[in-house]
Parts: sequence; C-alpha cells; structure tokens
Amino acid sequence: MVATLTSTPPSFLPLWRRKLPTFNPTQCLGTGKEALEISSNGYIKTNTTGFPEKGISTRPGTSSTPRPPRPRRIIFVRHGESEGNVDETVYTRVPDPKIDLTEKGRAEAEECGWRIREMIENDGANDWKVYFYVSPYKRTLETLRHLGLAFERSRISGMREEPRIREQDFGNFQDREKMRLDKALRLRYGRFFYRFPNGESAADVYDRITGFRETLKADIDIGRFQPPGEQSPNVNLIIVSHGLALRVFLMRWYKWTVEQFEGLNNMGNGNLIVMQKGYGGRYSLSMHHNEEELREFGLTDEMLIDQEWQKTARIGELNYDCPMVNSFFAHFEDEGCIT
Repeated sequence: MVATLTSTPPSFLPLWRRKLPTFNPTQCLGTGKEALEISSNGYIKTNTTGFPEKGISTRPGTSSTPRPPRPRRIIFVRHGESEGNVDETVYTRVPDPKIDLTEKGRAEAEECGWRIREMIENDGANDWKVYFYVSPYKRTLETLRHLGLAFERSRISGMREEPRIREQDFGNFQDREKMRLDKALRLRYGRFFYRFPNGESAADVYDRITGFRETLKADIDIGRFQPPGEQSPNVNLIIVSHGLALRVFLMRWYKWTVEQFEGLNNMGNGNLIVMQKGYGGRYSLSMHHNEEELREFGLTDEMLIDQEWQKTARIGELNYDCPMVNSFFAHFEDEGCIT
C-alpha cells in the first residue's frame, strides 16, 4: 500500500489549514517528490531518500547506513549564583522556578560560556557547534542567555527546554525554619531517599532523569544535533541545570551506587563538569578532568578506576573487572583477591 502526502489540503479541512497551500509535509521526510511506502505492519518500507544519514526512514536496527558521530562532549553547567543562594528567605515569597540570578551569577554564566568556547577551540577544529538543553527555571534560562553570549548564531545548532532536568522540588513555598529541620532530618534519613513534604527525593529526581537520559541517547543515535547531510564529530552538548540534577544524571549514566552518590560534592555556581569522548568512543570524566579535580568532586578510588577504563573502552563493552565487586563482597579477601 502506498500513502501519498499531498500539498493541497482537502476542502473539508478547517479554514486555518487551507491557508497554507505551499506547505508540503513530504518535505519533512525527504525531497518532497517521493511517496512513502507503508508496509502491512505499519513500518515505512525501505525508502532512504529521506534523511538517510539519520537512519530514521527504516525500522530501528535495520538501517544499513552508519550512525552519525557521537557528540565530542557532554558539558554540564550549574546555574550562576541565584538570589536564593545568597538569601534563603527568598524561597518563602518567590516560587522556586521564578528565582532569578544575581549580578554575580550573570557574570559567572558569561564567564562560563567563554571557558567552554576556549575549551572547544583548543581542539583546533573549524566545524564545531554547540547544542543546549536547559531547565525551565528562570535562573537556568538566564544562565543560558548569558552563557550564550560567547557563541555566534552560526555556532549554535539548537536548544531545547527540558523540564525533566529541573531542580529538585522542595515543596512549593518554603518555610525557612521548617526547611532547616527537614534538611537536618534528611541527613539522618539519607540524602538520596529522603522526600521533602509535598516535594521530591533525589530518588524521584533519578526516575525523571532516567527518562531524559533515554531521550538524550536516542537524540544522539539519530544525529538530532546536526542538519541533514552533516556528519561532524565536533558537536558539543551543553546541559544547563541544577546541582543535584546534574549529580543524579552522572550517577545514572555511570551506574554509581547510592553510597557513591551521597559522597559527591555540589558543583559551584557557574561551574562545569565535562564528559568527553574517549579513545574507544565512550564518555569519560578523566578525558578532561585530572584526578585532583575528580576527587574534589567526590569520586572514590573505584570510581576513578572506572573512569580510566571508560577512556579506552569501546561502545558496547562491559567492564568485567569492575572493582566494586571486590570491595562489596568481603569474603573475597579470604581468597586473596584483594591485596
């Protein structure tokens, strides 16, 4: 069966639809001249004239075209200093999503943008671009606006506001004294599992970050960050978010334990941490950061060993020498497995 998309809307469509006679939906999938052949099981039959380099015109897993290059880096940026960072009473009268940056925070964001640009330009490539994901909170949107001053339009391949990377919800307007008690209780209960009344736990954030991670991986696989026909390996993703959300993302990506997560330290305002593509194609923090920086962030010996493995491992490889196995099972000491 052949389903043909035409440029002239049927007469029974509403008037607002008939005002666009020059729009051809087929152009969103190819050259605008071919028809789409739909098989009986609902998949588009082999017709790779429409974005073949994206691998989206055939059933997943059956495309003969190679996947587009993975982005060179995934750069995580914590928002600049906000009004809530310097005056906690702001949370009692201003909704958390509407809290703005301070003047210092705006300067931090702009300086961060120039640091990122310098990092990218040090690669020596001329075809580099950036793509942004940003939390919908005012302080992250403002951070992106000032960070973006370092990039001309031709260097920005796109941006997307992503609610799943928003700040942990602490429960609407915050009572200062009650929040102090809640945070003390969180230390007793555990930073990962404690849920703030009417708000979220870090475990709740983990669940929505997991959904975002899957979207991000799919976007990487189809090459969403470049126009059709471009295959540059020099795209850099920049995720502008919040301290806890970024730590949870790294926990999810690298499969860190709850104990390892709770040992991490928050990033400073306007600071960044970089996952860079290693020699085998996987992302490693050790490609950009030195051991001192990663220990300051909270990585343990086991986590550092894994990051070194990530530097050289190929995509799809599993780390069968995972050091956490030896440290978790104490009885291995009797077998001489731990020196």
